Amino acid sequence: MQNHMIITIGREYGSGGREIGEMLAKRLNIAYYDKEILTRAAEQSGICEEVMEAHDEKGALRSLLGAGAIGSAMSGIGYNMQIPMNQRIFQAQFDAITQLAQEGSCVFVGRCADYVLRGLPNVTHVFIYASPEHKTERIMRVEGVSEDKAREMIRKTDKQRKSYYNFYADGNWGMRSNYDLMLRTDGHSLEELVELIAAYAHMKVGGQG
Repeated sequence: MQNHMIITIGREYGSGGREIGEMLAKRLNIAYYDKEILTRAAEQSGICEEVMEAHDEKGALRSLLGAGAIGSAMSGIGYNMQIPMNQRIFQAQFDAITQLAQEGSCVFVGRCADYVLRGLPNVTHVFIYASPEHKTERIMRVEGVSEDKAREMIRKTDKQRKSYYNFYADGNWGMRSNYDLMLRTDGHSLEELVELIAAYAHMKVGGQG
């Protein structure tokens, strides 16, 4: 894993973060993991993938109800049925991300991957954000919805992502100290940002040699 190039991407909804992750993986010719994390976690834990999706980032507000502290989920006692389902699912995703990072160079999008892989020298942590106007325009264009609907989708999705991250990770979603790069997509093409991230990741990995 020491020689692998690992990049994690956190993102605001509508900022283009997922597309940047996909383009970056293709640019670097490395693996890309988003929902694929759920598939691996389901295979390893025996938890149904549909249940995984229900407790994923978008279902965070529902899944956190009645949940205990994250420490109990990561105490090494496995997938004991006494542990709340949301914690069992996060632990399964935690294990999947760790294993995938050990297998080869890759890009992770979301799911607290920056927290899971924190402290590793060959990992570049990126957060993608944009102005409300830029995000709204993008969602209107991509999803084909009205301005009011786009703003509501952004508000709801970012609230869910923030709740999910802040509950499971030791830090606040979007806090600059969690990331190597924080990039605003306004006024830049996604291709430009992909090249910038790729250059930084190469520099970081090269500096570990």
